[in-house]
Amino acid sequence: MPLTALRTTSTAQNGVGAFILQCKRLDFHYCDKWGSSKGMNTFLRSPLLASFAKAHPQIIIHISPRPNTHPIIRGSYINGREKVICVRNLEKEQILQKVELLRDANGEKVKRVKGGKVVGSLNEGVRGVWDPFHGGNKDILGDRIVSN
Repeated sequence: MPLTALRTTSTAQNGVGAFILQCKRLDFHYCDKWGSSKGMNTFLRSPLLASFAKAHPQIIIHISPRPNTHPIIRGSYINGREKVICVRNLEKEQILQKVELLRDANGEKVKRVKGGKVVGSLNEGVRGVWDPFHGGNKDILGDRIVSN
């Protein structure tokens, strides 16, 4: 009697096989006249933006003036969400850090970890929940406390 193997297919996960960058577009908005856009104007004219665009050809870079407003960087992601960072009065190196932050983000909302648990799991631990009365006799300040 011949045996046949079961066919299994793996579910696609980002980073397994091929990595898909979540950021698909970066919009740079600036003002030519306002002093808060001075850092953004120097960033746009510096080779930092050109080297970033050359290193990440899958990200669309869009630059547009917005008169009489503070400079912003808007990141658009493949899940349809957007993140906006105001970069007023920042230097060009600090703006590059914000651009890299938007590039590395995934577009999801920042979620608060509730209950103070660092690690969350759907499976309960094998050894159960620990409490201080596990493990037999305890000697606290010379008095014997016997746990059952």
